[in-house]
Amino acid sequence: MRIHSGKSSPKCRFCGEGLEHTLVDLGMSPLCESYVKQEQLNQMEPFYPLHVHVCKNCFLVQLEEYVRPEEIFTEYAYFSSYSDSWLEHARTYTEKMIGLFNLGGHSHVVEVASNDGYLLQYFVKRNIPVLGVEPAKNVADAAIGIGVPTLVEFFGEECATRLRSEGKGADLLLGNNVLAQVPDVNDFVKGMKILLNPRGVITMEFPHLLRLMEENQFDTIYHEHFSYFSFTTAERIFAAHGITLFDVEELSTHGGSLRIYGRHAEDTAKAVSRGVQEMKRREEEYGFHRMSRYADFGDQVKETKRKILEFLISARRRGKVVVGYGAPGKGNTLLNYCGIRTDFLDFTVDRNPYKQGKYLPGTHIPIYHPDRIRETRPDHVFILPWNFKDEIMGQLAYIREWGGNFVVPIPEVKVFP
Repeated sequence: MRIHSGKSSPKCRFCGEGLEHTLVDLGMSPLCESYVKQEQLNQMEPFYPLHVHVCKNCFLVQLEEYVRPEEIFTEYAYFSSYSDSWLEHARTYTEKMIGLFNLGGHSHVVEVASNDGYLLQYFVKRNIPVLGVEPAKNVADAAIGIGVPTLVEFFGEECATRLRSEGKGADLLLGNNVLAQVPDVNDFVKGMKILLNPRGVITMEFPHLLRLMEENQFDTIYHEHFSYFSFTTAERIFAAHGITLFDVEELSTHGGSLRIYGRHAEDTAKAVSRGVQEMKRREEEYGFHRMSRYADFGDQVKETKRKILEFLISARRRGKVVVGYGAPGKGNTLLNYCGIRTDFLDFTVDRNPYKQGKYLPGTHIPIYHPDRIRETRPDHVFILPWNFKDEIMGQLAYIREWGGNFVVPIPEVKVFP
């Protein structure tokens, strides 16, 4: 971990402290969801630093805001509904929340960053009133198309104040994998405080920084993710705005996530669970309260890169054909940082029609329909969304007909014959 050498350091987006310490520097990279059309291949493509800082005061791990959210999220290429396992995760969550908090026709569920209605559709099927808040019009239109009322807007204090004045407070206020994507985290959490009904509950899911660091998940770092959270830092941020985190769950999603439960600090009927204290104890043992704990991550990342390249170089020298599966944001970080282009991956495939026929940002690897794998019979399928590896290996089990293998790059290169 090196000290920032510029004349003036950026400021922490939560506490305002100068950011002097580096967790990892992944060099320059394009926006990970800015897929390239055929006619754009010879045009200039903007690259921005992927330089991750650690705040010495509150220990929030973060990127600088190089691009305004409006440029990233107004039209977005990620549709949650193309993952069967993620849909099942959403359905299971819905049933659990209904049971835990006695939700019904009298309740109001609000999801921020509701994407294409992948989750709220299950509340709608149970006749529970919902509202999605989603800034990307193209995915919001998909949600509206399946009967999920959706407001096309960025969520924050202003949005929450207006919804509250319209009588649209939330009994359950949720956000999955959005907290990391908020540049003004204080405005966002302040908005949640305003919109939450007096006895309401907040749930948020986000990748756990502990798992990111333990398992070399550097590819989950990209410009759309402004911040990376430990439970301890998240608790501090919510507490600053009058929200108490009273429970926490560990999830397997996205390589290891946390689901936090929040309530108004005044709502003492919901006691703080033993799990909260246990999570804070574990993070303290891991060393999140010491700057020295963050010092070795950059070297871990470099070694992971070397192992990935060693595998690909060896495979290509032996005449093996390697193709990708998926075109996720994390894959674009990995490919650009490692310098992997069509000299290593002939192409990749994706179930999302929005991405098919385009090219990956930076590397310009072409994206095809998944049927291309059956047509070309490659030796290795390099799984870029490794967090869905089990689902993907099930879908593509047929590659074993010709002796094909699956390759998973994180936490380290592993071949599944």
